[in-house]
Amino acid sequence: MKSLNLEARIGATLLVLLTLMALLAPWIAPGDPLAISGEAMLKPFVSEAHLLGTDRLGRDVLAGLVHGTRTTLLVAFFSAATALLVGSVVGTISGFLGGFADTVLMRITEAFQTVPGFLLALATISVTGPSIPTLILAISLGNWTQAARVTRAEVLSLRERDFVAAARTLGMRPMEIAFREILPNAFGPTASLAAISVATAILIEAALSFLGFGDPNRVTWGTMIAEGRTVLRAAPYLSIVPGIALVVTVLSVHLVGRGLSRKERLQS
Repeated sequence: MKSLNLEARIGATLLVLLTLMALLAPWIAPGDPLAISGEAMLKPFVSEAHLLGTDRLGRDVLAGLVHGTRTTLLVAFFSAATALLVGSVVGTISGFLGGFADTVLMRITEAFQTVPGFLLALATISVTGPSIPTLILAISLGNWTQAARVTRAEVLSLRERDFVAAARTLGMRPMEIAFREILPNAFGPTASLAAISVATAILIEAALSFLGFGDPNRVTWGTMIAEGRTVLRAAPYLSIVPGIALVVTVLSVHLVGRGLSRKERLQS
């Protein structure tokens, strides 16, 4: 972390704290976060048993916030990883083979790009039903195209290099050359998209949960914000607390991504 600049360090520190909060959620707030645990609509810092208060059903806000961190980070990281993996594979095949395969794969990529990621995720959840695996799949469907294009551009610049010609001379198969020799060298610029993918996934997951398309068996920040809006004047903290957590998480990812991109530019 010493090699990172200040903003990347701040972002990384926040992400580490959020990850620790997610991992330690069963110890920080034991029990079911969806269970009624006290008097309804308790304000923050009034009760020691409910430090951040309770919602209109008497559920602990702190427990929901902590356990919501697990859901948010789980969906965000896995959907971003899936999107980068799919995009890298598609971009590698497209750029290395060229010709008809390149044309078909790029037309498919463009077709996905014409539909906004949120609408694609919303349509997918509407068909498959809300759950953590389907949320990850739905968000990934609208998030892989940029990785595919970046990887394809890198592969096009690498496939005529000397090390590729040497691999052909040694008798390596085309797909073996593509994924063992070219993709590792092309993955750097694609990996820089990880921060954007994670931040996008966090916002889409929160928006889906806000609209009632999140996993009903899990606490999410989007659901907490949606439930708080019905009593926004009487208890604004019900929406403000998860809203602040959402902003801090996206900001920390943004700072890490921005810091890493600046470091990469300086090194190049």
